[in-house]
Amino acid sequence: MTDRHACFILPQVVLLEAADRNEDLREAAMNTVAASASMRTQRVALTDLVRLLGAPAARIGELTPAGRLNTVYDVRNGSWDDLPGVRVRGVDDPPSGDRAVNEAFDHAATTRDFYAKVLERDSIDDAGMELVSSVHFDHDFDNAFWNGAQMVYGDGSGKVLAKGGLTRDLSVVAHELTHGVVQFTAGLRYSKQSGALNESFADALGSVVRQWAAGETASAADWLVGEGILGSEMKGVALRSMKEPGTAFEGDRQPAHMRDYVDLPDDNNPRNDHGGVHINSGIPNKAFYLAATRLGGHSWDKASPIWYDALAKRLRPNSNFTEAADATIASAGALYGVGQDTEKAVRSAWEEVGVL
Repeated sequence: MTDRHACFILPQVVLLEAADRNEDLREAAMNTVAASASMRTQRVALTDLVRLLGAPAARIGELTPAGRLNTVYDVRNGSWDDLPGVRVRGVDDPPSGDRAVNEAFDHAATTRDFYAKVLERDSIDDAGMELVSSVHFDHDFDNAFWNGAQMVYGDGSGKVLAKGGLTRDLSVVAHELTHGVVQFTAGLRYSKQSGALNESFADALGSVVRQWAAGETASAADWLVGEGILGSEMKGVALRSMKEPGTAFEGDRQPAHMRDYVDLPDDNNPRNDHGGVHINSGIPNKAFYLAATRLGGHSWDKASPIWYDALAKRLRPNSNFTEAADATIASAGALYGVGQDTEKAVRSAWEEVGVL
């Protein structure tokens, strides 16, 4: 069988460490980790196929159902082999009686609109790819993920993540769909620094989508990813904070500076997080926050076009933090003038987090 891998919004290392700290979380965390472990790396194979062959997304293994541009399915608590599930809402259908269906549909539509109107990108693959979402995955599954072809949402156990919380927050949906954008652009490998960049681009652009929908300025935004979706036994306010990495919840290990970089192996141990992809993403996250707030105004005015330009045109699968810094500085110069204040703001952001 081809190895499989999915980009989860809640890293398994967080689930395991939460279970270590809190006995009340152990059963829910272990159930989600066990369900996640049964899927081995489909996304990696799909990313490679896209990059090497330029294969259209809707034709990859027939995993993305052909047809409408935004479609939501109900897995009815089934698992991997039951995806995508039963079709419940498409673009010509009225809202469903199921809140999760409507949230998944509406947030996917908003994310698509952001990419089209702000970054001039036609869906995930820039070729009109249908957005496919499946809700009610497994039983009390405490995660959401992009599997290389579609979005999948669990319901949450209520203890680790709030019941119904995974479709509720636009930043979560936009984060996961942005993993698809990364797949069809730089194809950043899900390992160590390139993997942390993969996560960071998803956090950064996911946060911008949320700010764009709310009309918030960069200075007024809270820069939280997954705000309000933590369950009753998790102490904290969100899954991640881009403004202050390491402060989102009890046990948050994200560093904000290279001096605190966590050097982990990329092995099969979920506690090592593919070499720290969710942990060390705090460093480029902080750099994006600093750049966006220093540039002023809205984060989608200059910061997100710069990061997107670097992702789409300059980065490669194995790019590291230094290469990402150089790429965003080059994009700032190309878009807004070499040696100008925009380029200087981007450079200073990477210098402040210790990458340059």
